[in-house]
Amino acid sequence: MTPDRPVLGILLMLGFCILAPLGDAIAKILGPSIPLGQLVFTRFFVQACLLVPLVMWSGLEWRLSPRVLNLVVIRTILHILGIGFMFTSLMYLPLADTVAIAFVMPFIMLLLGRFVLNEEVGIHRMAACTVGFMGTLLVIQPNFLAVGWVALMPVAVAVIFALFMLTTRQIAKEADPIALQAVSGVIATVMLLPVMAVGIAIDFKPLSVVSPILIEWQLLFAIGVLGTLAHLLMTWSLRFAPSATLAPMQYLEIPVATLVGYLLFSEFPNTLAAAGITLTVAAGVYVVLREQATARRLVRNAPPAV
Repeated sequence: MTPDRPVLGILLMLGFCILAPLGDAIAKILGPSIPLGQLVFTRFFVQACLLVPLVMWSGLEWRLSPRVLNLVVIRTILHILGIGFMFTSLMYLPLADTVAIAFVMPFIMLLLGRFVLNEEVGIHRMAACTVGFMGTLLVIQPNFLAVGWVALMPVAVAVIFALFMLTTRQIAKEADPIALQAVSGVIATVMLLPVMAVGIAIDFKPLSVVSPILIEWQLLFAIGVLGTLAHLLMTWSLRFAPSATLAPMQYLEIPVATLVGYLLFSEFPNTLAAAGITLTVAAGVYVVLREQATARRLVRNAPPAV
């Protein structure tokens, strides 16, 4: 078991917050010309091609216990679905708005804890959760008027990646991050191949295959590289620090996405969306800090070990 090293974990998560929006921006650029299935398949195929030789060359242990392997399969399915919904959202929504709506994730986790797992959630955190949802609705509202129900797709991304993060935390300290991502890339590639074959056979456009030009090949490869490195950094961060410590840092992904969206697509949240983003970030950070304070209080009040 690897001991917690919070500062290193935070720095690794910061790297994720920078690289992830860059990969999303490239997916947004390619969305109009490259089918969704080809984008997602290439993302994981490049991951497998990069990491499998590295694992073999370095002699890393990539044999997983049955329990961990089952969790990796679940994690991979969640990863495929999350990226698929994210890439679809980016075809219709501004980059910053898509990322901001997806950050309803901590509020979903809080509500699941309260109403599904029967965890105790105080009135302050429930109030913050309400404010966060209001902020998310402010971001969704102008996009919903523009594109309809697809504006709600980042909420699905939030639910999926909440489960993805919880699953990753369960296995992060039991498997090497590089080996974990290599196995995940292979599993995703194997899963997606028959799906792509069926899509081509029935001429389903989102699962069709086109012949990219040179610059598109380069950008497709960049999506794989950025996605692989970003999620390696996230996995490493969870290896060295608890998710409660890292959660506030993840909100830096929103200003990074705003800057990238402005520079590449001349997108900037309108007044309503900007207000919603501010409310969402403020409420999310409050929830995280409240969780940390509660955890510290429970530790202080715990009876001494016998």
